[in-house]
Amino acid sequence: MLEIFINNTPHTLKQELDLQTLLTHLNLSSQGIAIAVNDAVIPKNEWPDHSLKNHDKIILIQATQGG
Repeated sequence: MLEIFINNTPHTLKQELDLQTLLTHLNLSSQGIAIAVNDAVIPKNEWPDHSLKNHDKIILIQATQGG
């Protein structure tokens, strides 16, 4: 089991996931999303190769439109 924090909320995963699979697991689209892991922004092209580790702190930022 893997414990991670997404936007400061603890989540327990049954197995290791990469960032792309995490978004699918959370039912989120990758459109308009930026991800930082342990304060480092991960480029979108690296999401499928970036495996999460125990106690990783993930920040998901979703762009919104407005004026």
